[in-house]
Amino acid sequence: MQYKTIIHEKKEQICYITLNRPKVGNAINAQMSRELADVCRTINQDEEIMVVILKGAGGAFSSGSESQEWEAGGDASRAIDSLERVTIAAIDGAALGEGLELALACDIRIASERASFCLPHTAYGLIPGGGGTQRLPRLVGKGKALEMILTAEPIDADEAYRIGLVSKVVSAEELLSEVNEWAKRIITCGPIALRYAKEAVNKGLDFTLEQGLRLEADLYFLIQTTEDRMEGIRAFREKRLPQFKGE
Repeated sequence: MQYKTIIHEKKEQICYITLNRPKVGNAINAQMSRELADVCRTINQDEEIMVVILKGAGGAFSSGSESQEWEAGGDASRAIDSLERVTIAAIDGAALGEGLELALACDIRIASERASFCLPHTAYGLIPGGGGTQRLPRLVGKGKALEMILTAEPIDADEAYRIGLVSKVVSAEELLSEVNEWAKRIITCGPIALRYAKEAVNKGLDFTLEQGLRLEADLYFLIQTTEDRMEGIRAFREKRLPQFKGE
């Protein structure tokens, strides 16, 4: 598929997805949603990719869905959520409505000082439909999530960091380099371990503690049979950095 609303770039083990509708604040429409679904399927088939960085072109991350295209935002979030690789949202400027829900679908969020965050749906007689009512409270707690959703008021980057919505706040000029540093640290880890750890955390949130512990134990057992695990042991004994192959 030839993409018109996103830019897809791969640099070794890191893949960059750029929302590319800067004239409308990178608003999500049906075409962008379809293109995100397609690129995410492509990424999941590429074993070399370990980290996906999601960012916006111009001065915004995403201003939400275009008018009358609310479902497109939900489909876009589901596409990002389907990624089996580690996902990092680089948030510069506004992350509003479905744009914020898109960031919530990522594993890690890093923001610039000029970032802002809002779920304004109730002000328009709606509720978030792209995962906002579910992912936000899991991330920041019930009370703060309800405050953001019920008041439809925006918060700035410092408040987002204080409540745990983002992992770090840096200047706009430093944002991409900071996100790249996070990605470089992550790709030194075992790719199978990253995938299993993500699965254990995400699925475990929907389980009882006992069920979650069983899932963790099953995945822990499986990873003991991998070549990566043996390489990790050898590297530890030989006091060197491991050379993982994802096997």
